[in-house]
Amino acid sequence: MNTMTLTPGQLSLSQLYDVWRHPVQLRLDASAIDGINASVACVNDIVAEGRTAYGINTGFGLLAQTRIADEDLQNLQRSLVLSHAAGVGDPLDDAMVRLIMVLKINSLARGFSGIRLSVIEALIALVNAGVYPLIPAKGSVGASGDLAPLAHLSLTLLGEGKARWQGEWLPAQTALKKAGLEPVALAAKEGLALLNGTQASTAFALRGLFEAQELFASAVVCGALTTEAVLGSRRPFDARIHAARGQQGQIDAARLFRHLLTDTSAIAESHHHCHKVQDPYSLRCQPQVMGACLTQLRQTKEVLLAEANAVSDNPLVFADAGEVISGGNFHAEPVAMAADNLALAIAEIGALSERRIALMMDKHMSQLPPFLVKNGGVNSGFMIAQVTAAALASENKALAHPHSVDSLPTSANQEDHVSMAPGGRTATLGNGGEYPRHHCRGVAGGLSGDRFTGRVNLQLVTGTGAADTARAGGALYAGSFFRTRY
Repeated sequence: MNTMTLTPGQLSLSQLYDVWRHPVQLRLDASAIDGINASVACVNDIVAEGRTAYGINTGFGLLAQTRIADEDLQNLQRSLVLSHAAGVGDPLDDAMVRLIMVLKINSLARGFSGIRLSVIEALIALVNAGVYPLIPAKGSVGASGDLAPLAHLSLTLLGEGKARWQGEWLPAQTALKKAGLEPVALAAKEGLALLNGTQASTAFALRGLFEAQELFASAVVCGALTTEAVLGSRRPFDARIHAARGQQGQIDAARLFRHLLTDTSAIAESHHHCHKVQDPYSLRCQPQVMGACLTQLRQTKEVLLAEANAVSDNPLVFADAGEVISGGNFHAEPVAMAADNLALAIAEIGALSERRIALMMDKHMSQLPPFLVKNGGVNSGFMIAQVTAAALASENKALAHPHSVDSLPTSANQEDHVSMAPGGRTATLGNGGEYPRHHCRGVAGGLSGDRFTGRVNLQLVTGTGAADTARAGGALYAGSFFRTRY
């Protein structure tokens, strides 16, 4: 099991990927402790001096003008968690819950939330013990933060709700006991600090990004494989073409294709006397389309990495000035727009893949037997593989509708503009399938057809599957190229 020292505000994308993929043992860097303690001291001073501060000794949302008596402050925070745990849908899987928890710990430990070190350590203990709160997939609009998902996460800290431990759903109190842990009692502001934040939205989008990275690498390899199989020209990948335009994503995508389409393959000789003047766009414009998608993935990465290290609580405690200030960092608009752009890129990857499959089915375009079957008629070959790809591509286009423009007011119009960053989850995926991930599933299905029909094409052309070995190596190269450099 990986051990990770968490320095608040300095999580890397590779660390986040590791958290998503594998259980981890977390340790909080000691440099965070002073800031955490200072913010708690500031909150305690406000309570002791009788000053009114939102979220510390007031109600919430439209009830912010209601002052809460000191003796009710602990109950206020507990009831906030209980009342906001109103999510619905299938529970998120352990990997997603773990990622949300680590993002929450990272934000709280920045020292702007007024939450005690002992509560942060209790969250870390849940991660380290593998106690995963039951978090329903649906219920957040991405402002005021991801209230419902984070409330369900926080229930387990209180010994309420359900949690999974060693693969079994248990009452949270039982799960804590089996893991050797104790529930916590929340002090002033701590319930609000736990619930306010964009950690669920960010985790959903990060998972979409992680899967899209793998998807991009596979799609480049599939595109190169198709180019080989239908005797497409290599000239559109010439570096000079792409340098003349100057789009960095396009330049880098073309370089990937050039690496995969070497002049040493078994089919390379066929290109030396190729009669084709120009290939269809689905072959010739691959660097332009895939490069644009690569640019979107890179931009999404920058936004999500910033948000993963952000303080998205409200109000924020500025201990050095002794102030608590209400703002709007809980609004997940940056995440929503990044996720929308990611969905567009994924849909385009799928659309291009479907067009390549259609090209290979057409004997006039591919110069191969119709639907890649000899003596067709009795056997329809891969006819319906293209139909399935078309269905998936069409579905992806519908799913690419931007959620960030679809705001609905909540909380009696106090929260009158929200981000909808968690995105449109669908019942067909279950288990909290957020829309970028839904795209990935659909496009992966299309790419499997793209890859397989490309292999059949190569066998029809050369009588051998030898090129598969070279393409497999290319897949590894493309994947490592994206992850390590971009």
